[in-house]
This record gives sequence, C-alpha cells and structure tokens, in this order.
Amino acid sequence: MELHKNTIIEGECVDVLSRLPDNSVDLIFADPPYNLQLGGGLTRPDQSHVDGVTDAWDQFDSFDAYDLFTHQWLTECRRVLKDDGAIWVIGSYHNIFRVGTILQDSGFWIQNDVIWRKSNPMPNFKGTRFQNAHETMIWAGKSDKSKVTFNYDALKTFNEDKQMRSDWLIPICAGGERLKGEDGKKAHPTQKPEALLQRILLATSKPGDVILDPFSGTGTTAAVAKKLGRAYVGIEQDPAYIRLSRARLAGITPVEGDMLQVQESKKALPRVPFGALVENGWLKPGDRLWSPKKRFNARIRIDGSLTTGDATGSIHRMGAHVQKAPACNGWTYWHYEAQAGDLAPIDLLRRRYRHEMGLMS
Repeated sequence: MELHKNTIIEGECVDVLSRLPDNSVDLIFADPPYNLQLGGGLTRPDQSHVDGVTDAWDQFDSFDAYDLFTHQWLTECRRVLKDDGAIWVIGSYHNIFRVGTILQDSGFWIQNDVIWRKSNPMPNFKGTRFQNAHETMIWAGKSDKSKVTFNYDALKTFNEDKQMRSDWLIPICAGGERLKGEDGKKAHPTQKPEALLQRILLATSKPGDVILDPFSGTGTTAAVAKKLGRAYVGIEQDPAYIRLSRARLAGITPVEGDMLQVQESKKALPRVPFGALVENGWLKPGDRLWSPKKRFNARIRIDGSLTTGDATGSIHRMGAHVQKAPACNGWTYWHYEAQAGDLAPIDLLRRRYRHEMGLMS
C-alpha cells in the first residue's frame, strides 16, 4: 500500500498499519485505548451523570488481550517509522505502565516521559482516590541508534529562555475547541487539546515531516500537523469521527513561509573555524581582539591562533587563559572593533560568513 499523505484512512489500526510501507513516517503520536475497566456509572454529588469512556473500542476481555493488541500495533508502528523516527504514546495509570513495558520489549528506546498536568482536571466525585490530574506521555526513538529530532533551542525560546521541563501544565480540551455531535454533547470522550499536540510537534518534528496517528479520533493530531506545515496520516475506524475530522481539517489554514521556522540549535549550524575568517579576509593577522570591557586583548596570528604576549592558542583557550577560567566560548567572549570603534562579538562575523558563503541553504 502506498503512503498517501494528508488523509484520514478508515479502518482498524493494526490492519491499516500492516499495509503501510516500511520506513515511511517521521513521527507517531498514539493515543490508544486506555482499557479503563470502569465499573458501573459515575455521578456527581448532585446525582447528574458523568460521561465516562464506555465505548466498545476501550473495552478488552483481559489484560492479556490488551497486551496482545498493544504489541501488535506497536510492532507495526516501529516498522513504518524511519530509522531516525520517534513515537509519542499517551496514557493514564490504567495502561501506561503496560504500554511502556511492551514499548521497550519491542525495541524502542525511551528518550523521556513527560507529564501532562491538567490545569482543569475532572474532580474525583466519589472521594475514594486522589484527583486524577495528569496523564503520562512516553517519547521514544525507533532504536537506541536513532538520531531523533529535538528542537531544544526552539523550546527554550518558547519557554522564555528557560529549559523546557518534563511536566507541562495545559488545560484539558474544553469550550469552543471541543467538538460536539448533533445532540450537542461532546463528540469524542478523550479529545486532546491542540496545545498539547502543538508542543509535541514543535519539540520533535520539522516542517514537511510525515506525522502518523494510528488512533486519529476527531483528528487533533492531523489538524495541528496541517497548521504547522507537517504532512499527516490518520487511521480511524469510526465513520462519524472521520466525518468530523475531515470537516475540521477543511477549515484549517496552514502557517506558511518564514513563520514556520523555529530557533535553530547552534549545534546544527554549519561549523566555521575561526581560521576561515582570517584566510578569507574578514579579520587580518595582526588585528587586535578585545574582551567585552577591554580589560584584556589579544592579537591574531596567521594561523588563526591568538597571542597575548605570554601565551598562544585558540580563541577559546586564550579566552579561558586571560580569565583564569576552566573554559570559554571564544566566539562570544572576544570582540573586534566595528564601525566608529564600537566593539562587537566575533560571533557576528561568523553569522555573516555563514550567510554570505551560502552555508545556510
């Protein structure tokens, strides 16, 4: 079966997955049945009914049956993932530990678990347990050798220049985002908020990547993928959910052009040795470089090394030397005299060099 992008495929997930080509998708988000094992109805203190997950797709005869199903769909997911692909699986305490074990047994390599903390969780009406205020997500590469996408710097920018933590405070899906059926009730009992999927795709995918959701439901993963310039493939067996998904997708306008770009990791940028600036005339032998407040200076030698009179070495080694520090990023420490005698970090020259030499294409 050829992989048709930007479509919702009707069918049972294991059957459809088995017909998708090997190594064809970049990222999978899976929101499988939780096998909640609910016993009886649930009511609020005022005796009004709580809509729980009682659909047939969430019911299994035994843990063995659930484990077999989990093994089957995870095996197929791993087959269709590219070698550097990754998967996210979300679950509750009912199922996530069983899924995690099978995930590892299937050959996936866990990168992180992430806690989705719900800012507006449903109360525990019976008062017999803690209020269930979170779900657990497992992020795993196809194997321990997978070079998975992780947009660390983009997430840090998103998080006000702070490292993104593994607990995410995001409201449950509600209000206008919650899809309703013809009867005015929620169309799907476990619809996930778009904000959750947006953070996942921002973190672990790139524009143009193929995102697969084997339990597509009402199409949240597909909707966010389309919005963020990713291709999507959804698998869903309920025709009513598929109709809602397609209507939802038809109303989405993708983000385009430069607005899709995210903060790049410096590690991913083309390497430029300091000597390249010297040999191409951006700086010259004999030029003087300065520390930020002109406390220290060093002169450039023909091979791109610096000399302070009593020591020589690379921009990094000499930066550390004058400060008597164990290490130094010479690109940001050393400054050159720009226009009007103002100082500017040599890292600015490196950035200009990358662009003017066509290294960023």
